[in-house]
Amino acid sequence: MSRGTINVPFINLRTIFEKLVMDRTEKDQVLIPERLKSLEIWLQQTHMKLIQVNGQRRYGGPPDVWHGDPPGSGCEVFISQIPRDVYEDRLIPLFSAVGPIWEFRLMMNFSGQNRGFAYAKYGSPALAAAAIRSLHGHALEPGVRLSVRRSTEKRQLLLGELPANTSREQLLQVLRDFTEGVKCVTLKSSLGEEGVSADVVYFSHHLASMAKKVLVEAFKKRFGLSISVKWLTSTKSKTPPRVPKTPPSPFKLPHRTHLPLLPPRLIRPPLPPGFSRAVGSPAHLAPPPPPLSPFPGQEQGRVDAVRLLQQLCEAHGRRPPLYELLYQDTAPDGFLRFSYRVCVPGLAVPFSGTVQTLPGPSTTAVQEEARRAAAEQVIRALHRI
Repeated sequence: MSRGTINVPFINLRTIFEKLVMDRTEKDQVLIPERLKSLEIWLQQTHMKLIQVNGQRRYGGPPDVWHGDPPGSGCEVFISQIPRDVYEDRLIPLFSAVGPIWEFRLMMNFSGQNRGFAYAKYGSPALAAAAIRSLHGHALEPGVRLSVRRSTEKRQLLLGELPANTSREQLLQVLRDFTEGVKCVTLKSSLGEEGVSADVVYFSHHLASMAKKVLVEAFKKRFGLSISVKWLTSTKSKTPPRVPKTPPSPFKLPHRTHLPLLPPRLIRPPLPPGFSRAVGSPAHLAPPPPPLSPFPGQEQGRVDAVRLLQQLCEAHGRRPPLYELLYQDTAPDGFLRFSYRVCVPGLAVPFSGTVQTLPGPSTTAVQEEARRAAAEQVIRALHRI
């Protein structure tokens, strides 16, 4: 008896997935009045001043009373795994128990909840190290343990797609008009590419972070230029050679086959906890031997990319795909970066790429979310071929 296939209407799968996303988002954005009231009472009693700007709520930098010089590098810690309804009234006293805090920044959603991570800056690297030793793994609530690590404190931005006639002096003056804390600027050009790029160094990570949020819009508004702004990685490597385009592949999905297009991952806040975002696309697209046919019947329940990709393989008598995930680092906005390799049985070359996900309640939850993001990239790549 041959294996039959069931054509599932595209709209049904997409509707189910979008409803799950909507239900989860609404649930995660519910505010608890008691927690907000506790924060308000604490602010009144302590006379603490919190300033919210550009998606983060900040205390200090410096505080009203501070003795000594501003902190240098190595004095900041990155705090993740924070429950969404926990605020400064619990976090600042906890981290102040280690030593005086020069600045505390809690990342916030538009809904009023925090985004699950924060930064605390001390007066010295020794105090930052003490905070990591004392509070990493701290049980803030039953079943919830904080993750406390040293912050990368990136201070360099890479500005791309600048006009070819840009001068260093002019750019430095423009950047100081738009932002604060510019330390120095270096221009560079690449052979075969129009325009120039610039390495911009700021005096602190906070100043660089604020600049990153405004420069694209500022250049577009004043000069009509569409530039790119991203963090400058510390790794010094030569620009990889251009990879020739992959020739057309004989691997085509049947015309009437409808892969469920998953909703795009949100890249900027507000972002539901646990959601991930994909970066780029798989690095290798290998043409498999035979074309694939429609999905088998999809059960009415949770729909995710891992299950869809597995069913696609099973529908053609192949084993489930194999996933390899490797943690790379933590981005300045709190996302955990993973590289992945997905081996689909029957294909000569695996799919590979990079995904990002917010810190979750456990290591397993984070790995599952990264696996779902990787599977989504593979499905989209198959759909494009």
